[in-house]
Amino acid sequence: MRGSGARKQNMAKDRAVKNESVPEENRKFSRRKSNRETDRKTKRETDRKTGGEIPAKKTSSFVPKKVETGMEVKFRANAARKSKKMEFVEDSEGKGKKTESRSETKTEKKEKKQKKGFSSSLPLSKFLPMSPEEVKARGWKELDIILVTGDAYVDHSSFGTAIIGRVLEDAGFRVGIIAQPRWDSPEDFKKLGKPRLFFSVSAGNTDSMVSNLTPGLKPRDKDAYSPGGKAGLRPNRATIIYSNRIKEAFPDVPIVLGGIEASLRRFAHYDYLSDKVRQSILADAPADLIVYGMGELQIVEIAKRLQKGDDLREIRDIPGTVWKMEVKAWKELKEKSKGTTETVAWDIASEAAEFPKEYIEIPSFSEVSQDKAAFAKAFRTYFLEQNPVTGKGVVQPHPKAVIMQNRPMRPLTEEELDHVYELPYMGEAHPSYKEPIPALEMVKFSLTTHRGCFGGCSFCAITQHQGRMIASRSIESVLREAKKLTEKPNFKGIINGVGGPTANMYGMGCRTWEKRGVCLDKACLYPQICPALDTSHKKLLELMKRLRELPGVRQVFTGYGVRYDLALEDEEYLEELCAHHISGQLRIAPEHFSRRVTDAMSKPGKEVYEKFTEKFAAFNKKCGKEQYIVNYLMSGHPGCTLKDMIEMAEYVRDHGGYTEQVQDFTPTPMTVSTCMYYTELDPFTGKKVYVARDKKEKAMQRALMHYRSPANYELVYEALEKAGRLDLVGNAHKCLIRRRERKEKKKQEK
Repeated sequence: MRGSGARKQNMAKDRAVKNESVPEENRKFSRRKSNRETDRKTKRETDRKTGGEIPAKKTSSFVPKKVETGMEVKFRANAARKSKKMEFVEDSEGKGKKTESRSETKTEKKEKKQKKGFSSSLPLSKFLPMSPEEVKARGWKELDIILVTGDAYVDHSSFGTAIIGRVLEDAGFRVGIIAQPRWDSPEDFKKLGKPRLFFSVSAGNTDSMVSNLTPGLKPRDKDAYSPGGKAGLRPNRATIIYSNRIKEAFPDVPIVLGGIEASLRRFAHYDYLSDKVRQSILADAPADLIVYGMGELQIVEIAKRLQKGDDLREIRDIPGTVWKMEVKAWKELKEKSKGTTETVAWDIASEAAEFPKEYIEIPSFSEVSQDKAAFAKAFRTYFLEQNPVTGKGVVQPHPKAVIMQNRPMRPLTEEELDHVYELPYMGEAHPSYKEPIPALEMVKFSLTTHRGCFGGCSFCAITQHQGRMIASRSIESVLREAKKLTEKPNFKGIINGVGGPTANMYGMGCRTWEKRGVCLDKACLYPQICPALDTSHKKLLELMKRLRELPGVRQVFTGYGVRYDLALEDEEYLEELCAHHISGQLRIAPEHFSRRVTDAMSKPGKEVYEKFTEKFAAFNKKCGKEQYIVNYLMSGHPGCTLKDMIEMAEYVRDHGGYTEQVQDFTPTPMTVSTCMYYTELDPFTGKKVYVARDKKEKAMQRALMHYRSPANYELVYEALEKAGRLDLVGNAHKCLIRRRERKEKKKQEK
């Protein structure tokens, strides 16, 4: 085009002038075309200054995508904005090495943008009160119940404290919240005054040890349930520490424990941090009662009883609760009982009360802390009693108290669940926070459709918390909530998650649940899907279709949580999923590809996974889409050896699916896997289970999942050498790593 040459010269000069004023992060990391005349002029000026010597190369002029020496160029985004410099990072051997200096990831950019634009326009009066001023503004002189939580207060139905608070408010009680209090003194626990009825204490949506520590027991640098993702705002063993501080502040006020930490530590349990068996949390904390599982029905009943003047220590007949009895009283009761030491007949409730007349005694804390076989026996017993229809109470003696668990509370009906999820949640964090809560951003525009999971994965505690029986909301209720989402000013038309603990169990059930509850002698999905189970996705398909048709909704995604063995049971669902509900990637969790390990996990084998990937590819082709599967994998699970990890690495090599989505197994209370980890026994068969306890072996297992990473070379080599698989070291196509001079050999030569 005529005249374009002059324009290009002018543009080049403009860029040279403006280059210093342009923020570093906005520059493209590619070599710019230079104007010859400008280059010659620059060279003459440089020669005059340096006397013809070649000046040191400036790293700020441009950054090539690949440096010929093999040295990686890393860009620290935050520092670069201040210093406007690139960093060359070398290790002691002069080779390129990864450091914290790097460009911002998409997630970090998103978090930064959220922080920058974070503000709450919602009035304080719409939230449950967190300060004396908010209590006073409501015209209240005192609160009936105060909820203490280790999470920030987010008024959203994905947060347990918000649900319990709104349910109690709906029942007519005045409720306040103390979120993430300082625990070095009781002062923060006094700020809302003394509650008329009780304190309810929860560590938050996750166990405080999981929130604070990595699988390697190192402090986490982020907490998704805290403002700005800041770590360190809750203590380890938060439930116990909060309860102690409350007792210091108000010695005579009853305390009810709830949430997943208290629920899963209700019996003597293996504690990963201390590497020993700890007492029930009710024996360690100065509390009166535990509400375990999903606690809406229990907490309202407790509040009503206390409202009538009942003593919390005398409330012993509510399902889904755990209470404690004096050791002396328990011994006297046993002596009077005509039953055996295994089963104790006891009628403490009125005839009209729906309360089991039998309690099963399991091995005591003293026994399970010294005998691993006794621990496995105790675990098996209370695991099999998690049935709200036929379950019995469970008793476990401790040195200073006897822990009494009532049978589980029944699941909520459809009508009750609809009501709970349609309470007036604001869907936002409390306005007092100056930074966003990362956990809210994940679920802000998602919809909960059901509770419970019959998947039965060994490493998962959902069965022990929410139960195996599915409780589903009505389609109309979910649609009403979705319509409210579309009315939010920051809603962009995308619902980014629809489901529950598992995405595709909505509306499913079993014909035996109503009369017998869940089966005690078999699982629902492992090793085969039970024929009595209704695996139809018909109701879910109808819901998803109606959500797509809702005015203001552009996309409805289900990119995670799909149980793929169930999806194979309904090809119509799988086709609809591929056609409408994946944003490019579907995250699924095969966890492993070794039969021995998937059996220990109670997960489907690789044959089922392969069948799913074939169907997934076929339906994507039919829909004309390029969509991919992202696998979640696990190392260090009980039953997993180095040979199993090598088998998985070879499978990934041969079938693709190399992924960064990997994790080490973390023993958390009340899971089958944790019982196996501690006892090295399968609690249901009594067979020995291999457990990788050595830190070096656990590191090698994890490294094998990332065998391509140069940082893992030494660990992968050692693992292959230890397993006698050095045939996988070399330049052949089948090899996991290349042969090269190792660091140890170099050190020996020196």
